[in-house]
Amino acid sequence: MSLADYSENKQIDNLTGKTQFTKPTCYVGLSTADPGEDASGLAEPSGNGYARVATAGADWNAASGGSTTNANAITFPTASGAWGTITHFALFDAATEGNMLASAALDDSEVITTNQIPRFPASSLTITQG
Repeated sequence: MSLADYSENKQIDNLTGKTQFTKPTCYVGLSTADPGEDASGLAEPSGNGYARVATAGADWNAASGGSTTNANAITFPTASGAWGTITHFALFDAATEGNMLASAALDDSEVITTNQIPRFPASSLTITQG
């Protein structure tokens, strides 16, 4: 996973004291394409019950060696229709719109159809600095 341009810039601002990078609620979203570092390629599912999933600090393990994983399962709403072939996940600072913080490709893409419940088991999402 690479950090998005927005996150990189906020970290620099935090280091220089220009602004403090507040700890936002982190939302996990899905994409049918590579969002890129600037989110220009982001292709989130639309409709059919899709929504980003809010996570709190307790849902993530403490970072070590510049990396962390999800401590708890991250479960999306039941799809009420097709969401397409999910190839990437991304982290955001808002439930809708907002800023993409980071993104990564899934090890295996998955076609989401009606009545499926997309889920990432604990320790299956990795966020790495660098």
